[in-house]
Amino acid sequence: MLKRILVSVALVAAAGAGAACQRSAAPGPDVWATVNGHPILRQDVDRYYRSQFSQQKPPSSQEADILKLNILDELIDNELLLEQARKLGLEATESEVEQKFAQLREPYSDADFQRQLTERGITVDDLKNDLRERITIQRLMDREINSKVSVSEPEIAAAYERNRAAYNVAEPQYHVAQIVVTTQANPKVRNRKNDDATSPQQALTKIHLLLAKLRAGADFTQLAMDYSEDPVTATTGGDLGFISESSLDQGNPALKRAVLALKPGQISGIIPVKGSYRIIKLIARISPGERKLSDPQVQQSIREALRDRKERLLHAAYLAQLRNQAHVTNYLAESILASDGNVASQEPVQAAAPGAVPSPASPPPSAAPSKPPSVPPGTN
Repeated sequence: MLKRILVSVALVAAAGAGAACQRSAAPGPDVWATVNGHPILRQDVDRYYRSQFSQQKPPSSQEADILKLNILDELIDNELLLEQARKLGLEATESEVEQKFAQLREPYSDADFQRQLTERGITVDDLKNDLRERITIQRLMDREINSKVSVSEPEIAAAYERNRAAYNVAEPQYHVAQIVVTTQANPKVRNRKNDDATSPQQALTKIHLLLAKLRAGADFTQLAMDYSEDPVTATTGGDLGFISESSLDQGNPALKRAVLALKPGQISGIIPVKGSYRIIKLIARISPGERKLSDPQVQQSIREALRDRKERLLHAAYLAQLRNQAHVTNYLAESILASDGNVASQEPVQAAAPGAVPSPASPPPSAAPSKPPSVPPGTN
């Protein structure tokens, strides 16, 4: 739920949670906010700050406070949603929590998983508690928001007409996925098997084995999630999305030749690329010209975009309503306002190392089904 962590207007958003010109006394030195009497502590904010902020260079004191104000505001929202979920009997079950924990933990060895927890300053119980809250909030949103959203055919048609020019494809588009094996150890590798080739010979052996599996009928997406060493695309089954032909011109010539030689559904051979080996799959190709509303992919992309915007709007309104009915005080915002922003409220917490265990507040990407380019900005 920490989607607004980098919003530049953090002071206004956090101050609106309950700070006023006259500062009220906090119930304790480490209480940074209260929601209907429930305290949100400094250590809660610090823990999420560590898990989210991964830059090597620490921010200034004021920048750190802006980040923490955003986190605190999101934790206030979370508490409001959790209280409402409890009232409606929508709390996550232990089996749901354990299942989600197992999925999160699967790509790591025991030692690596524990090391990363230690680096973040959290325990297994902390992690499970965060998962419990995230599942609970999702169940609330599914019942109160998502289940009530619908998109009609006239809405889709109207959105298409408003953005018709955007569906005139100027050049061929290629939907591509990849499996990457590097020739040296990569500490950022996060595939499901935690499998990493550490030498050129290991990499060559591994890529040949993977190609053999693919030619024997293995699923490309599953193999990419299990064995690909690209830290960005492994978790999404190697999906690179749609790439224009002109963009292919700017990349490795061997990759372009491979993509252009494939038909949708086909896979390439082994392609050596700068310290790595790759196998490419062409998922789909879009020819130049106007994409009609009758195209199922066009309809689906518009439907998803319109649905997402409705859900976000209703979510914001739902939270605003909960705040109207609640008593919220943001002591951190009050403290910063009282000091005119000249004195940092707290020293910055040491940042988490890059490649750390994903926190429930920022869950790892899921292997979502591939989809065409989304509706252009402005569709509504």
